Amino acid sequence: MNEGEMSVPAMGAETVVTSIDTQQFQGIGPSDLREFLDRIERAGELKKITAEVDPIEEMSAIVYLAARENGAPAFLFERVKGYDIPVLWNMWGSSVNRLAAAMGVPMGLTHREMVLAVRNRLGRKIAPVISDSKNPPVVANTLTGDDIDVFRFPAPKHWPLDGGRYIGTCDAVITRDPERGHLNVGTYRMMIHDRNHVALYMSPGKDARLHMERWWAQGKPCEVIAIWGVDPATFLLSGIALPKTESELDYIGGIKGKAVELLNGKFTSLQFPAGSEIVMEGIAYPNDVRKEGPFGEFTGYYARPTDPSPQIEIKAIHHRNNPILTAALMSDYWPSNDSALQFAVIRAARVWNDLDRLGIPGIKGVYAHPAAAGGFGMMIVSLEQRYPGHAQQVLAIAAQCPGGAYFTKWIIAVDDDIDPTDINEVLWAMATRSNPVDSIEILKNTWSTGLDPAQNPPEKRPYSSKALINACMEHRHLKVFSKRARLRKETYDRVLRRWTELGFAGEAPKIFTFEKDV
Repeated sequence: MNEGEMSVPAMGAETVVTSIDTQQFQGIGPSDLREFLDRIERAGELKKITAEVDPIEEMSAIVYLAARENGAPAFLFERVKGYDIPVLWNMWGSSVNRLAAAMGVPMGLTHREMVLAVRNRLGRKIAPVISDSKNPPVVANTLTGDDIDVFRFPAPKHWPLDGGRYIGTCDAVITRDPERGHLNVGTYRMMIHDRNHVALYMSPGKDARLHMERWWAQGKPCEVIAIWGVDPATFLLSGIALPKTESELDYIGGIKGKAVELLNGKFTSLQFPAGSEIVMEGIAYPNDVRKEGPFGEFTGYYARPTDPSPQIEIKAIHHRNNPILTAALMSDYWPSNDSALQFAVIRAARVWNDLDRLGIPGIKGVYAHPAAAGGFGMMIVSLEQRYPGHAQQVLAIAAQCPGGAYFTKWIIAVDDDIDPTDINEVLWAMATRSNPVDSIEILKNTWSTGLDPAQNPPEKRPYSSKALINACMEHRHLKVFSKRARLRKETYDRVLRRWTELGFAGEAPKIFTFEKDV
């Protein structure tokens, strides 16, 4: 093996060789949100805003405008009008460095390298443990009975037409599977109804909704824990489709490089991460539903009509001294959509692992582009074509595997000389290697979401369709396909060494395919 290369353990038959250094997979993620903030502040990735801001539409407007540029920092609003509790927004933004900080891997990775790092960590599940802490900070304060008042926290109203204030956007919701008994961790929006009730929206087919429906079918209430001040590793994985038969807590441990420490709930039989800032314990009683929404969502639309959602009766709220509320903006423009990069990287790693698990060879890269509805709308797979129908096989599996089935409308296969994280290269491949009449297949009645504005009337949701686009060189004509003009590796390396000398600032563009010596 050449220096600087390593084998990433595949979850299937093949070992994938990549050009990422083993040290980039090492390290331990922060134990809680505060340690994460310390790390990103030292890296220049956190901006503290000390001017007073209004939680009603103003905070979200500031984030939407300030985060439209790539590289925008996380924003900690320290003075929210009427409150003494700060709010963190834009936890990820478009920053791969902040994803790296959450995992404890070195900063400075490319998007492609980050997908590889996540993919490696997803294969290292670590089971959670019960914390032995005598005085865990998150339960320093507990509100019960008449002391419960969600309005104690600066829950923002994001958009003008939102149905209310949303305490849960950058959150993690914990439920228990009534059949297998494992805990599920998911990200779902939560709108405040009154001081001790919140509404919980869960898209059809999502794990927490399946759990709740099964509890209710037995005539039993569903216990719910919601983390409203969430640690970064938990939030990183809570919104991602993982196997429905397993707990996300095992994968969160793998992502951060150490077991998640859990605390037992005091008013439910559930557990929650000890590194949380604000935690709600509640009960969803059978068929107790209430009007929720609308809400400006990750698609950039108020896509779902207002209709009943489960109501959670709050039994207790725990919080640290001087807690931090976490919030995530969903928007039409991906750098200011706080979950877009998160979903892009984690979903790509999931699909890559799914392809490996099924023994599909030759996969060189996977990416879910953040601009496509927050990473949900498009999946791109780069492969080395090895046999007839290889690209079509990859397209069909990537479209319907567990990691990619939800919502994804456009699945694109490209050759191994195309970087799937570079949308310009992908568009070039589509323009020069696909023949629409032969290269596009449609899947009908696939799993989507009630938030998809393209499905009308709304009753058609959550069913949709998928386009499989083969933007690879036609396999049967590979030998005669026009040769691509590419740099020689030796020339590229020489220019890289002289980049500053030549008068250019910053790093030179990275490419990973070159002309072979002739």
